[in-house]
Amino acid sequence: MDNSAQTEVKEITVLREKLKNSLLPPDLLEKTQGMVERASLGFKMGGYFTGLDQVANYLDWITNLPWNKRSEDNLDLAHAKEVLEQNHYGLTELKERILEYISVMKLRKDKGENIQASDTVLKFMRAPILCFVGLVGTGKTTIAYSIAEAMGRKFVRIPFGGMGSALDLRGQSRVHPDAEVGQLIKALRRAGTKNPVILLDELDRVSAEARADIMGVLVELLDPEQNTAFVDHYIDYPFDLSEALFIATANNTGNIATAVLDRLEPIQMPSYNDDEKTIIGKKYVYPKMVKETGLTTENLQIDDEVWSSIVRPLGFDSGIRTLERTINGVCRKIAKEIVEGKGTSFHLTPANIKEYLPKW
Repeated sequence: MDNSAQTEVKEITVLREKLKNSLLPPDLLEKTQGMVERASLGFKMGGYFTGLDQVANYLDWITNLPWNKRSEDNLDLAHAKEVLEQNHYGLTELKERILEYISVMKLRKDKGENIQASDTVLKFMRAPILCFVGLVGTGKTTIAYSIAEAMGRKFVRIPFGGMGSALDLRGQSRVHPDAEVGQLIKALRRAGTKNPVILLDELDRVSAEARADIMGVLVELLDPEQNTAFVDHYIDYPFDLSEALFIATANNTGNIATAVLDRLEPIQMPSYNDDEKTIIGKKYVYPKMVKETGLTTENLQIDDEVWSSIVRPLGFDSGIRTLERTINGVCRKIAKEIVEGKGTSFHLTPANIKEYLPKW
């Protein structure tokens, strides 16, 4: 047997072992075993099976999908409250909505409900699909991270900004030589569980030419009666998405199809005034930036009177990104002065704050 034949036999053996150790659904396992055997038969007949790479790539994807793997939910309300309060200021209504959902999950789990497929009412009583709508910098994405942290679930993000084809989301058929799986299947593989929190980020910013097609896929993806058998064109086999918790974000709802909005629960994110930004700056942003820049609270102290200059160095904006950049800039300047040996403890007052604020 020449070296090429040995390599081919080895590759077939590897594929068989991969299938043997997988936890695929029975009919999908049977289908893929047939693909491997056809490849093996091609080699035995003295030919070369040109689709071997495609078969190997397909098996790599399906054997690494979490068909039955779940993470255990943390449904402790005290823990969820702690996480939400620790990471976010205000947003009382939103936090209550999240806690209500966790409470429902806990009650059903405690009662040990065994939901049968025929029990339509319970079968489709799943998580609301929250859609955070607001201007940039108001915390739409970070609140999604916090929900995943509070529930102990994996978190994955699918960016919709500039998405130019529904195939980017659903995948392309394997008959095409350069076919790929869609963003949704890629996200599930990254998560490694079938019940992650999936962030559909910036739904309103898809390409105008592809908007209708992408919205059509989203209708199926977000409908609890349809997403139990979501089919990616590349995988070509239904995947149950009913246990995933979808969260969407958008700057506005004008570019989102009515049928998609009907399946979402829009929650308006607030714009922060100066007093709220001062609290956010002191309690959330300042400790985070001090830690990120390698400082300690002993290295930098800020007078209360200074915060008005930090919060609004130029003018008003709705979010807190400018606030984060400003505090980060102050911390960087302090770090530089410490490294240059100009001191180890700095106190910012109205008299010296201008030396540390950005100069536009």
